[in-house]
Amino acid sequence: MHSFDEIWTIAAGRKGGDAAVKATLQYPKTRDEIAATPDDRFLSLMTKCIFQSGFNWKVVEAMWPGFEAAFDGFDIARCAMLHDEDFERLVSDSRIVRHGPKIRSVQENAVFLSDLAKEHGSAGRFFADWPTDNYIGLADVLKKRGSRLGGNTGQYFLRFAGVDSFILSQSVTNRLIAEGIVDKAPSSAKEKAAVQAAFNTWRAESGRSLTEISRVLGISID
Repeated sequence: MHSFDEIWTIAAGRKGGDAAVKATLQYPKTRDEIAATPDDRFLSLMTKCIFQSGFNWKVVEAMWPGFEAAFDGFDIARCAMLHDEDFERLVSDSRIVRHGPKIRSVQENAVFLSDLAKEHGSAGRFFADWPTDNYIGLADVLKKRGSRLGGNTGQYFLRFAGVDSFILSQSVTNRLIAEGIVDKAPSSAKEKAAVQAAFNTWRAESGRSLTEISRVLGISID
């Protein structure tokens, strides 16, 4: 596969130079910043990513104050205790997108985050301490223990939460295919491990974050 410097050069050639590439980069938060994030903000962000999946992002964004009010500021204890009467009320609440399974995911993810807090002191501490060289493992935790957090939904949550991450968007996947790392969108454990290994190599070569590398891969081919 190409070195990261070679992929950067490809991206710069497509976008009009090094400065143009640098201008598009995103950066992760520090571990301390992630650890200091209140658990209710993780639940809020999870919920936003879930409701935006397959829906108009701008509509969900415009309605977000209503979501915050409807779910009591995403208070973890309150949301974890939502019951049938609450769900009946929420599916009729015009302040939010009335999608029953996604509404129920709020309660399920509140329980998930509460469990992480019991195990690690806070959900933020868990996300902050997870090793960057096994990001795929973190995505798998979200898929297995969270609700509706598999695939790109969980990846977008981690990116927006500031966790050092890559998103297997179509453009990033196309670059991985072009590099011979996978031959299709990675789905098996073997394919995901190959993707993680490639990102770890590029990270070691460049000293850049997964977040930056992901962006450069995407713009090198789209």
